[in-house]
Amino acid sequence: MTAFEEMGVLPEIAQAVEDIDWNLPTDVQAEAIPLILGGGDVLMAAETGSGKTGAFCLPILQTVWETLSDQKSGKTKTKEGGGGGGGSQSNAWRMSYYDRGEACAVSPDGKTCQSREHKEWHGCRATKGVTGQGKYFFEAKVTDEGLCRVGWSTPAATLDLGTDRQGFGFGGTGKKSFAKQFDSYGEAFGMHDVIGCYLNLDERIIKFSKNGTDFGEAFKIPDNLRKSAFFSAVVLKNAEMEFNFGETAFKHPPKEDYVAVFSAPKDYVVNSTVTGDASGPVKHQKNAPQAIIIEPSRELAEQTLKCIQNFKKHLKDPKIKELLIIGGVSAKDQIMELQSGVDIVVGTPGRLEDLISTGQLSLAQIRFYVLDEADGLLSSGYTELINRIHKQIPKITPDGKRLQMVVCSATLHSFDVKKLAERLMHFPTWVDLKGEDSVPETVHHVVCMVDPRNDTSWKNLQHPIQTDEVHKKDDVRFGSKTAESLSEAVKLLKGEYVLTAIKEHKMDKGIIFCRTKIDCDNMENHLNAMGGGPRNKNNPFSCVCLHGDRKPAERKENLERFKKGEVRFLICTDVAARGIDVHGVPYVINVTLPDEKNNYVHRIGRVGRAERMGLAISLVASVPEKVWYHSNCSNRGKNCWNTRLTDAGGCCIWYNEPQYLGDIEEHLTCTIQQIETDIKVPCDEFDGKVVYGQKKAQMGSGYQTHTTQMAPTVASLAQLETVAQEFFLRRYVKKSQITIR
Repeated sequence: MTAFEEMGVLPEIAQAVEDIDWNLPTDVQAEAIPLILGGGDVLMAAETGSGKTGAFCLPILQTVWETLSDQKSGKTKTKEGGGGGGGSQSNAWRMSYYDRGEACAVSPDGKTCQSREHKEWHGCRATKGVTGQGKYFFEAKVTDEGLCRVGWSTPAATLDLGTDRQGFGFGGTGKKSFAKQFDSYGEAFGMHDVIGCYLNLDERIIKFSKNGTDFGEAFKIPDNLRKSAFFSAVVLKNAEMEFNFGETAFKHPPKEDYVAVFSAPKDYVVNSTVTGDASGPVKHQKNAPQAIIIEPSRELAEQTLKCIQNFKKHLKDPKIKELLIIGGVSAKDQIMELQSGVDIVVGTPGRLEDLISTGQLSLAQIRFYVLDEADGLLSSGYTELINRIHKQIPKITPDGKRLQMVVCSATLHSFDVKKLAERLMHFPTWVDLKGEDSVPETVHHVVCMVDPRNDTSWKNLQHPIQTDEVHKKDDVRFGSKTAESLSEAVKLLKGEYVLTAIKEHKMDKGIIFCRTKIDCDNMENHLNAMGGGPRNKNNPFSCVCLHGDRKPAERKENLERFKKGEVRFLICTDVAARGIDVHGVPYVINVTLPDEKNNYVHRIGRVGRAERMGLAISLVASVPEKVWYHSNCSNRGKNCWNTRLTDAGGCCIWYNEPQYLGDIEEHLTCTIQQIETDIKVPCDEFDGKVVYGQKKAQMGSGYQTHTTQMAPTVASLAQLETVAQEFFLRRYVKKSQITIR
C-alpha cells in the first residue's frame, strides 16, 4: 500500500500519482487530502511548488468518481425529510438545508443551526410546519454565545424572523418581535438556556418559556394568518442553536395539552415548498458539473486541468469528463462540451461568468467550489463574482451532501482572504504550512544594485536595448546627471546586466520578469538580436514572451516551447508569477522589483521547486526610474504615449526600487545578499556545492528528514535524563546499595 492509499486515496489514483514519481505526499497534501475526503472546508497555504494543486485535485477527483459510481449503481438518493424536504413525506423534522440564509449552516442531522457572521442576521426555517388546528411545541437550546431569535414563521415570511408581519420571534435580549416592533417580554436568555416555543392554533396564541418557566401570551395571531401554516424558525448573528422537535424527550416538557410538532397529525402537517430537488434517484444534469475550480489565469487553469487528466488516467467506468473554460477559445465549442456532459470544470472568471449567466453552465449539482490563488483573484477585482457564484450554488447537493469550499492562497494572513473565509466557508480547517511569506531554503536570492552614477558604461553601449520611451519628450543627455537622464541610463544598464548574468552563470534555462508588457517585448527583441535572431538554433539568448497582450494561442505555444526546451528563456510579467509549474527552472532574473512584496516570493518561487536548487537575481536601481503606470488610463495602456506623471493627468510615475527592496526585506525579515555588477555570486554553501536546477545532496521531503532533524535533540534529552537519574541515585539512595553504570 502506498503512502497516498494510507490516506484513503483510491488505488487507481495512487497508481497515477506513482506514475509521475510522487512517492510520498508533500506536507500540504498529507494535511489537506484527508480533510477534503472527510467532507470539510479547507483553507490552505504552503510554499510555492509544495503540491497545493495535487492537494485539492486528488480528493475532488476521487469524490466525484465515487459519486458517479454510486449514481450508476442506483445507490444515490436525494435527502428525504431533510434538506428542505419539499415533496418528501418522511416523518423526520429538520431545519432546512435550502430554506436558509447564505451564512446559516445546518448540521447533517438538521438539528443544529449556526451562523458565524458577526454583522448580519441569517435565518432558517424547518422542513415541515403545522396548520389548521391543535396545540404544538418544540424546544431550542442555545449551544454557543451570540445573538438569536427563535419562534414561528409562515412560508411567506422573510428569514429575518420577527421583522415582518409573517413571523413571530423571541430574542436573547428578552424582547419579542413582530413587524419590526421589539417589546420587552419574559427575560433574557443565553448559553445553555432552553427556550420552549408554543403555538396554539385553536386560540391563535403564541408564547414562549425559558428553562420551563412559562412567560404567558406573547402574540395573538392576526386574522389574516388564520389559515397559514407555521414553521419552526430561527435567526442568528454569530450564534448557534440546537432544536428538538419531539423525536426525543424534551428537557422541559410542555404543560397543558400541547404536543410535539413531531407528533402532529398528518392531516395538519405541511411540507416546505423550498427544496433542492424532488425525492428519488438523482437525475444528473449534463451541463451541471460536480466541481468548479476557478483560476486567475489561463495558464494556471490549463495546468490544473492537466493535473486532473494525469491523476484520472487509471479511473475507468465511470469515466470522469473535465472541461477547460477560458477566454480566447470558441465559446460554442465549450457549450457543446457542456451539453454533452461534464463532471469537473476548470476555468477563469470572465468566461465562467458568461456561461453561468446565460444558463449554459448549471450550478445545481456543485459539490466542490475551489478558489485557487484566492488572493490573486481578490486583488484582480473578482470578489463580487465569487460571491455571486457562491449564492447561486445550493448549499446541499440533491443527494444530501454539503457544499465543500477549498481556498488556496499565497498566505492565509491576507485580510481579504480571511474575510472571504468568514463570509462563505463552513467551519474551515486552516492548513497553514507557510505562515508569513518566506523564501524556501532551495532558493538562493541576491540583489545587484544598478547605479548609473558609478557605472557609466551606458554612455558607450554598441547595441543598447530599446527602452520604453517614457523619456521620449524629456531632455535626456548622456553628459548630464538629471533625474530623467539617470532614469534612462538605468533602463540601458539593466538590459546589459541581464546579458552579463546569463553569460556569467552560463544560464541555459530561466525566467525573466519585467514590469510591463512593453518591457517584455523590448527584452525579447534585445536578447534575440544579441543572439543572432529568434530563428538561430544556437542562440544562447533564445526566448519567448508571455503576457496579456499576446493572443491565447501564442501564449500557450510560447509556454510549451519553453517547457520543451526549444527556447532558453521565458520573459513575462507577473501573470506568470502565480502557479505556473515549469520543472527544473534553475534561474530567475527580476529586471525590476515588483511593487507588491508578495509577488517577489511568487516570482523567485519559480525556481527551487521540487527540492531543486535555484538562483534568483534582482536588478535594483539605486536612483528613481520613471515607468509606465496606466491606473486611470481609458485604454489601459494600449497605444498610450501620455508620458506626463499621473498627478498631471499622464500615465507615468517615478519608481523607487530601494524603497520596495526595503519593504521586501522587512516582509521577509531578512537582508538580501548584494552582489557586484559582474553578477558573480560569492562562494557559500550554494556555490560550488550544488548545481542550480538539480537536487541538493541529501535533501528530501519533511517525511525523510524529520527524524534526522530531531535526532540531536533526542540524544541531548536522553543524556540529560541519565544525568538526572544518576544525581537522584547518589543523593537519595545509599551508595552501598547501588552500582552506577
